[in-house]
Amino acid sequence: MLGGGSRDAGKAALNLGVISSSLVKEGQGAGDSRTSPVGLSPAPLPSPQGGGESPQGRRGETAAISLCGAQLMADSSGALYWPAEAALLVADLHLEKGSSLASRGVMLPPYDTRETLARLAEAIGRFDPARVIALGDSFHDTDGTRRIAGDDLDCLRGLQKGRTWTWILGNHDPQISPIAGGTFQDMLTLGALTLRHEPAQAPARGEIAGHLHPTARLSHNGASIRRPCFVGNESRLVMPAFGAFTGGLNVLDAAFRPLFAGTDFTVWMLGDQALYCVPTRRLSAD
Repeated sequence: MLGGGSRDAGKAALNLGVISSSLVKEGQGAGDSRTSPVGLSPAPLPSPQGGGESPQGRRGETAAISLCGAQLMADSSGALYWPAEAALLVADLHLEKGSSLASRGVMLPPYDTRETLARLAEAIGRFDPARVIALGDSFHDTDGTRRIAGDDLDCLRGLQKGRTWTWILGNHDPQISPIAGGTFQDMLTLGALTLRHEPAQAPARGEIAGHLHPTARLSHNGASIRRPCFVGNESRLVMPAFGAFTGGLNVLDAAFRPLFAGTDFTVWMLGDQALYCVPTRRLSAD
């Protein structure tokens, strides 16, 4: 699926801010525990006029996440920063998806890799991490490194200079050519956390994964917004897809049920300048 979880234009982000602010006011004093995050602290809600945007117009609003004692920062770009490890995590870049589709006769603008790398460069520029960890499906297929344009490869290698770069292998890229630089692992354990591509179906504690491309749909007073999101509880976190051409799967889909019992999860929807914590009871199926 294409575009289902894509990042909307500023007008959609404005609507998300208005809807979220309305829900927060509606929920005050309601006593609904589902409006309060489990293991996560609330993100600031900017004003509907876009307050909170930096002078450069860049992303940069973060929400604090506490996962098994690790203090993390979810970023409105869809990246996750771990200060104690000076590590930036991203999931599901799907580089060269456009060229993969083109090879099968589906013609789309061939700039997804460039856009994804530009957004990744912006996040790296803000956090200046000592290490970057990509949680699988970084390339859309095993031939992605063969098709990538030379200047895009140069950009990728440039982002790796001076820092440790780890590719966690995914189902789309079980093998990555060494031309991509960095090191390759099936999974990675850092402190109390386990980083992998696909979430374990069994109960897991301290897991961060990608693979499912979580999105959330919020409906209110006739308005409906569908956006990529972080979804997690006190034991695990599933990250949104970072790639420009990635679709998304609604967090109410059956695929998420083995990971989170009932409504035992918190959703943070990505806006253009902020993250929005929304009550699970307000989420809508597709």
